[in-house]
Amino acid sequence: MSLKYPMVDLYGQYLKIKPEIDAALQDVLDETAFIQGPAVKQFSKNLADYLRVKHVIPCGNGTDALQLALMALDLQPGDEVITTPFTFIATAEVIALLNLKPVFVDVLPDTYTIDPSKIEQVVTEKTKAIIPVHLFGQVADMSSIMSMARKYGLSVVEDTAQALGAEMECSDGKKYKAGTVGNIGCTSFFPSKNLGAFGDGGAVFTQDDKLAEKIAQLSNHGMKIRYHHDYIGINSRLDTLQAAVLNVKLKYLDEYALTRQKAAVIYDRAFSGNPKLATPAVAPFTNHVYHQYTLRLTGIDRAGLMDYLSAKGIASAIYYPVPLHLQKAYTSFGYRKGDFPVAELLSDQVISLPIHTEMTDEIQQDIVNAVLDYVNKN
Repeated sequence: MSLKYPMVDLYGQYLKIKPEIDAALQDVLDETAFIQGPAVKQFSKNLADYLRVKHVIPCGNGTDALQLALMALDLQPGDEVITTPFTFIATAEVIALLNLKPVFVDVLPDTYTIDPSKIEQVVTEKTKAIIPVHLFGQVADMSSIMSMARKYGLSVVEDTAQALGAEMECSDGKKYKAGTVGNIGCTSFFPSKNLGAFGDGGAVFTQDDKLAEKIAQLSNHGMKIRYHHDYIGINSRLDTLQAAVLNVKLKYLDEYALTRQKAAVIYDRAFSGNPKLATPAVAPFTNHVYHQYTLRLTGIDRAGLMDYLSAKGIASAIYYPVPLHLQKAYTSFGYRKGDFPVAELLSDQVISLPIHTEMTDEIQQDIVNAVLDYVNKN
């Protein structure tokens, strides 16, 4: 059953830029350069300019982007990579797939991002990298994370799949786009992302010339010269059709962020002060581009609220119902319930509401009224 108010309105977004999208796709069809066509090279340059970064290597999806980043760092089986248990599974999945060990660190209760104060406690001689996740649309505390990384000689791979376009101010007083502070940044162009393709897609970005060259080779079967393979790589390329779509949508990314931020302000005003609802905090060093608008519930039956909203045609979602350390697939790493109390509490309390580029005041008022109606009656 399709809901009146979905989490995202991709069709409505498409209609607003339909002539541009259709023309871009037609150009690809006319050229028939479906793999590594001109639109891919153009998108790589356009995104690099937007991020103020030297190199962007497009790839097949966000999970591949993370895997390529770790492969480029020459990590060895058994090496440890620190990350958060409160994120999408891909972050830890690529660590385990490469026979590395994911080491989890709890998150902050207000911004939901990794708690930098806990990182040093788990650093060992086997620790080689940190993957901070810029969750829901805002940046983790990269100044603290980079300071820790420099202290112990660790690489930093930023997972910015949910925060592309967000901007942070670091301890040097300069402003950086999400994903451009660490050694490598990674993102996803899954259709529902702030910059979404019409299918799968991802990208890796870095300021480091040597890393960029290696990542590009790794994504193309380890090959620089055709049929000469320097590394054992993978096959992960961004389709030209998807690059054509992304070239159009990239022009609107900041506009999309402003629309989401406006919607978040309306939600904040409606829900702030209600003792049963905690609105998402924004760290002082970053803005928030609201890939998700996520509330914390106190004393509310979450399943009951979701059923109530669904009955009124309003979508809602839980990101994430089970933290990674408690997932069945990760039991071999020895974590138990209670190891990361903040992540576990959030998994029990959070709920995300629709937020997207086609939000209107009328849509939001209907959603706000429904949420408050249930909360105030229960």
